[in-house]
Amino acid sequence: QKSKKGMSAIRQNFHAESEAGINEQINLELLAMYTYHAMSLHFDRHDVALQQFAQFFKKNSDEEREHADKLMRYQNRRGGSVVLKDIAAPQRSSWSPIEAMEAALELEKLVNQKLLDLHVVATKHEDAHLTDYLEGEFLDEQVEAIKELAEHVTNLKRNGLGLGEFLFDKLALGK
Repeated sequence: QKSKKGMSAIRQNFHAESEAGINEQINLELLAMYTYHAMSLHFDRHDVALQQFAQFFKKNSDEEREHADKLMRYQNRRGGSVVLKDIAAPQRSSWSPIEAMEAALELEKLVNQKLLDLHVVATKHEDAHLTDYLEGEFLDEQVEAIKELAEHVTNLKRNGLGLGEFLFDKLALGK
């Protein structure tokens, strides 16, 4: 229900800059979902056949969709409007295992930085609810994801190409 001024009746201490930042974050989470889904499908191909990589990136894709859904529900709870934008296609359609892990690491660092930027906006506007929500739902998970991906990059480099990637798929991701 809208009030006389056209604002949501439930909106309280929710700045337009925070609303815009959440929409930006939603669209970034959807881009990450789309990218991870493309990676998953690549590793699932018969001529690539790295099933644990495919499952790893499918799980990441599902998590990013869940993050976008959480943010969209949060936007609605605060009286904001969700504004979805076109999702750009991934810049490539095939990756080596190390390229995929390095790209995923950079993507997670970008997602984390945008969450930190959104936290700064919420702090600037004294929106304790949004800062608490970001801290409780996203920030720790991002740090853990960045660490996991960095470890995967290190171990893939250590193992080498070919058989090393195959063993990493079976032993490290297949646990």
